[in-house]
Amino acid sequence: MEPRQLPLDESECLETRRQQGGASFILSRIGRQLRHWWWFKAIGTSLFMYVFFLAYLDLLHHPPAPVFEMPLTWVDRLVGFQPWALAVYASLWIYVSLPAALAPGLKRLFSLGLHMGCMCGAGLLCYVFWPTAVPPSAVDWGQYPGYALLKGIDPGGNACPSLHVAAALYSALWLGRELRELGCSPAWFWANWLWSALIVFSTLATKQHVMYDVLAGAALAAVAALFSPGLWRVRRGGEGKGVQRNRDAGLARHAGD
Repeated sequence: MEPRQLPLDESECLETRRQQGGASFILSRIGRQLRHWWWFKAIGTSLFMYVFFLAYLDLLHHPPAPVFEMPLTWVDRLVGFQPWALAVYASLWIYVSLPAALAPGLKRLFSLGLHMGCMCGAGLLCYVFWPTAVPPSAVDWGQYPGYALLKGIDPGGNACPSLHVAAALYSALWLGRELRELGCSPAWFWANWLWSALIVFSTLATKQHVMYDVLAGAALAAVAALFSPGLWRVRRGGEGKGVQRNRDAGLARHAGD
């Protein structure tokens, strides 16, 4: 009898265990990456958000130039106010934390933080030289306690580009990369993009942004993605290469039979 061929490298062992363990294997790998440097990731993410909000709120309440009111489009008139959208809108702060939480190492984490910081900095520069705001809405915010709180903090300034949209789309790309390397099923990718799309939609449904803000935010995310080498670089010797070698070895064995 021909002896069973041993896996060529650790990547093939991971693939074998993934096939045997299914969802439980994926969840165990996700848990392991969440625990890796968790305290550093938590502190870094919190500090990043704190510094960002200091600058954001200062520009919001003290615009350095006259504020330009963004025009409405037919899309803004079509998308009415949706009270439920506030929860999705607020979920951005959980969503944007996931790529950092799942980063497998500090190099990936620093690359994400650097380019996310540059993207947010570019958005803040737009608010410095061109302060914008959304038109007043006919909604009585006092009837919705959650919205009254939101509008008290952010009444709809710093509108274009929408950093809410930019952060959601950019995070979706990073999170998609992590899910791909973890070997997650297509359902995870659909869930990732669905969450991101709902956040983008919520910016219109909460009347925090208009369609021009959304388009500008998407363009900002696209530019940031193009200049993020860590987002597109594939790990050498990663699981994809190991899986392919495993398949090639299997084909060779079948050919010899």
